Amino acid sequence: MPEPRRFRVGYLSHVPHQSFLDTAAQHPELEILRIPLEQPEAAVLDALRGVDAYYCMASRDELPRPFHVRASLLAQLPDLLMVGSTGAGYDPMDPEACTAAGVLLVNQAGGNAEGVAEHAVGMMLALLKRMPEAGAAMRAGCAADRSALMGRELRGRTVGLVGIGHVGTRVAEILRLAFSCPVLACDPYLDEATIAARGARKVEMEELLAASDVVSLHCPLTPGSRNLMDAAAFARMKPGAIFVTTARGGIHDEPALHEALRSGHLAGAGLDVWEQEPPPPGHPLLHMPTVIVTQHTAGVTQESRANITRIAALAFADAARGKLPPRIINPAVIPRFAERYAARMGRGIA
Repeated sequence: MPEPRRFRVGYLSHVPHQSFLDTAAQHPELEILRIPLEQPEAAVLDALRGVDAYYCMASRDELPRPFHVRASLLAQLPDLLMVGSTGAGYDPMDPEACTAAGVLLVNQAGGNAEGVAEHAVGMMLALLKRMPEAGAAMRAGCAADRSALMGRELRGRTVGLVGIGHVGTRVAEILRLAFSCPVLACDPYLDEATIAARGARKVEMEELLAASDVVSLHCPLTPGSRNLMDAAAFARMKPGAIFVTTARGGIHDEPALHEALRSGHLAGAGLDVWEQEPPPPGHPLLHMPTVIVTQHTAGVTQESRANITRIAALAFADAARGKLPPRIINPAVIPRFAERYAARMGRGIA
């Protein structure tokens, strides 16, 4: 009896961590194909046509636009069964287009939660203690008056989390246990009891903005969350509050944030994500002493990268064995995906 056909997974250029390849190597039911980007677009597409699953970069500006998973690409890949994001986000992937094409979409939510949560809390601490301003003053030779850099402590301050999934839950835990912070959370997908179990009190957005000393974003970028933090939202925040985001660029309006900081209404901001990544060197937010900037590196730790790539490889291995993987973004596709999987692989899926 012939051996079952292996499940072929293709990725473009590189994987985020060697853990993906090491984990996949432990599953002989997988075949991993590296597709170089240093070749004509037609050659890349031709290679993608030969895979069952596409391991797709999660950061939209790192991936050439023709290879974002939109309806136009899916129409050229009629045999594709599955797409896996390299991270928790899936900006370059269109869930509705995947569902229409019968393609299963998974992410790696929770895999980098610790790294991102630590980054967010670190930004809160640094901004409240005015570390960026102190560093700038020292480098400029005008740091003689220490009282001019009077900071504030995080302990006991109210922190509002917009979204309380894997990362938000860990942020709430750190804030509650280490700093005795009251934590508010606005998350339309979770009820009061669930949010309470995750260490926060459920509130609506208006109350969160008005009551929080620190507002931190932990929600995905969707059509509903784009420009959620606009000029009106920043105006509703407490005078002197801090804004932090390790979520996705596009959820906050960058010019509106710049104005809220320039006017003195907000005391500082910690920004790990941008509308364009990396932002151009002349971007005004890069040159404000009250702003901490990083280049979407909150989850770029050895531990987080090893974890997200390991669980991605395991998700593909589940599919290869005829098992539905966890973290499915578009569950409505499952019946059609199962039909297409059976037709292509010659075996069923549970």
